[in-house]
Amino acid sequence: QVQLVESGGGLVQAGGSLRPSCAASGGTFDRYVMGWFRQAPGKEREFVASISRSGGKTSYADSVKGRFAISRDNAKNTVYLQMNSLKPEDTAVYYCAADGSLAKVTTGKSGSWGQGSQVTVSS
Repeated sequence: QVQLVESGGGLVQAGGSLRPSCAASGGTFDRYVMGWFRQAPGKEREFVASISRSGGKTSYADSVKGRFAISRDNAKNTVYLQMNSLKPEDTAVYYCAADGSLAKVTTGKSGSWGQGSQVTVSS
């Protein structure tokens, strides 16, 4: 299984932007569908976005559509999540996920997960 390490979280004011990234190692990156999930305190982990192996297809949760953009650089084995117009309710630990199956990624059943990166949005 591929190993995933997130970075680029942090503290930002409402309306600001962040761009966490997730670096993969130990596997053939372009064989994996990639996704981002988040988990806020006291809540279940929820799907945020996914991207196909080539990067040509993306999908988003309704709560982030139009504000967040997922992308990948297969040459750098890295996936990104550009987060704009951040809101306090976006505060959560953000996890990246990888699997060969789109269904497993979007349903939270990926075989590989990162350790998470905290994103805090202050009002």
